Amino acid sequence: MNDHSMNTVASASDRAFALKKALEEQALVPEGYIEKFTEIMENDFDPANGARVVARAWVDPTFRQLLLTDGTAACAQFGYTGVQGEYIVALENTPTLQNVIVCTLCSCTAWPVLGLPPDWYKSFEYRSRVVREARTVLREMGLDLPKEVEIRVWDTSAETRYMVLPLRPSGTEDWTEEQLASLVTKDVLIGIARPELPTLAQRVNQ
Repeated sequence: MNDHSMNTVASASDRAFALKKALEEQALVPEGYIEKFTEIMENDFDPANGARVVARAWVDPTFRQLLLTDGTAACAQFGYTGVQGEYIVALENTPTLQNVIVCTLCSCTAWPVLGLPPDWYKSFEYRSRVVREARTVLREMGLDLPKEVEIRVWDTSAETRYMVLPLRPSGTEDWTEEQLASLVTKDVLIGIARPELPTLAQRVNQ
């Protein structure tokens, strides 16, 4: 066997397929389980869910308090439960505080309300740098915060699945929940962006 063949490593997809096949041969995976879970990840885990939660908190003080004291229960009122949604903690932004989420060990997020993590969130560069130089990282990602705004980075663990509750933009006092939810993106829920009102051109095209 030559050195090249000894050092060849199967791709991640090939390794995953081999593992799936081995588990199925041992009858360790119920029929249709993987297909069903894949469907849930692709269709049910959506940052639009978190946006709805935020919009409700912006208009309903009672729900807001529940979200801040028991995020899991608040999200469960919408039916947003399940894998990676067992221990949801909402982090409230203020005019002088910006919360940011990271998972330094891997890429955990609150899937039911944030959706699956984006590639940059999973990258070693983001995971290692945001805890050391958060202000610089956020600036590079498009959020340049004043010096008086504290940036607090929260590291996801097995017991916590964070989501950010952003500040409601001024000028939205008469907006509906649906309109408010349209301002909340996955980046906002992670904390590397803030909700922004649409420009005049965007409003005309809506």
